Amino acid sequence: MSEATERANELGNILDTSLRSIIETGDGNFRPYDRYGVVLPGMSWLPLSLNAEEKLDLFLLRFEPGAQSYPHEHTAAEQFLMMEGTLTDCDGHVFKAGDFVRFEPGSTHHSASEGGCLILVILRNPNRPLTA
Repeated sequence: MSEATERANELGNILDTSLRSIIETGDGNFRPYDRYGVVLPGMSWLPLSLNAEEKLDLFLLRFEPGAQSYPHEHTAAEQFLMMEGTLTDCDGHVFKAGDFVRFEPGSTHHSASEGGCLILVILRNPNRPLTA
């Protein structure tokens, strides 16, 4: 038994498990990405925490190879962590796994993934779709 495990056992269980939730992210519960009112081909998402009261959404977003996002404006800051793959923004910048990206309110863009990617998205307000 490791020293850390021994120490944890000494401290005892103080957790109320009714206050913990677990979402299995690898079990295929992704659904078609439809946050603009239409399903975007090759994109799917898995809501982790959607809190309308605090206007804070946290979700996983998957781009299949060749998928592209809809042009949109950020009405509040959007942040995301590239977890797998690469994503190319409309200016040609390539985000890779491990990059943490922040778009400021008022920024506009669209992105595509040639080989597919997985992103953890933190969004304060819904994005505003733009006409392509």
